[in-house]
Amino acid sequence: MFNYIYPMIISFLVVFLIIPSLMRIANKFGFTDKPTERKKHKEPIPLIGGIGMFIGFFVNFFIFVHNSRIESLAVFFSSLLILLIGLADDFFKTRGKEFPIMPRAFIQILAAVIIYKAGIVFLGITNPFNGQYVLLPPVLQFILSITWIFGVTTVINWSDGMDGLAGGISAISAATLFVVALAKNQSDSAIMSILLVGAILAFLKYNRHPAKIFMGDSGANFLGFMLSIIALDGAFKQATVISLLIPFLALGVPIFDNIFVIFKRFAEGKPVYQADRSQIHYRLQQKGLTTRQVVSYICLISTCLSLLSILILLLRL
Repeated sequence: MFNYIYPMIISFLVVFLIIPSLMRIANKFGFTDKPTERKKHKEPIPLIGGIGMFIGFFVNFFIFVHNSRIESLAVFFSSLLILLIGLADDFFKTRGKEFPIMPRAFIQILAAVIIYKAGIVFLGITNPFNGQYVLLPPVLQFILSITWIFGVTTVINWSDGMDGLAGGISAISAATLFVVALAKNQSDSAIMSILLVGAILAFLKYNRHPAKIFMGDSGANFLGFMLSIIALDGAFKQATVISLLIPFLALGVPIFDNIFVIFKRFAEGKPVYQADRSQIHYRLQQKGLTTRQVVSYICLISTCLSLLSILILLLRL
């Protein structure tokens, strides 16, 4: 276990130590999220937490993870694309503008295709009745893999609406995927998961309410992208029909909540990507809960779903 605790501590320390410098840089150049009618914070907040988590993760990724060279480079460069397009989106927000949807969607799909081409793919499922592995047709492998990566990246981004929320959900999900990887003897997936946990926990030291820094679209997209890859390369491998639920439950709150949001926006005739206050955290806030109460409540639900996913794993369904 020390082989995993040590990388997590280093990841935590790297992020914890560089964030104050990143905050000063962001304040100096005005890379901050300004208060608006929709955004209730009282003063500009540095919008650069994603860079800190990206650095903390990949400094350690190339030291501790022993994937093939192609896989490692694919994960790095695709994640860099996700980070950069998120930073472009964040830059527009610092100027009070909206970033176009199509460039962001194109880059996210391109990054997902890079991962697919590197061999991190949803290949098939194990028949729970006879133990036979069912290999899916290549077209279906491609569609499911790209949809999963794009979808998880998006739902984590949409969940970033309150101090500590997206980080808390992502940390719980990454910790769950770590347990799953350990149970399946997938050391690289376990290391990636625990590195992500360390980076997120360090960020949360500055992002808990009232936040001193935001992760921005760059950070939320990066976290969602990495969680999708870890699940694809770990929990989905050799999964049975029932155990396919494990990654869905580990990411249950953002997935199920944003499915609800999509249907609600469709029903109201709104564009799917049009920001509103439909997510569960806004609905709970409207019922009178404080930010800390909302985040604690949602993280509790996420923890319960994650424990359920681990129970499914232990029962070997």
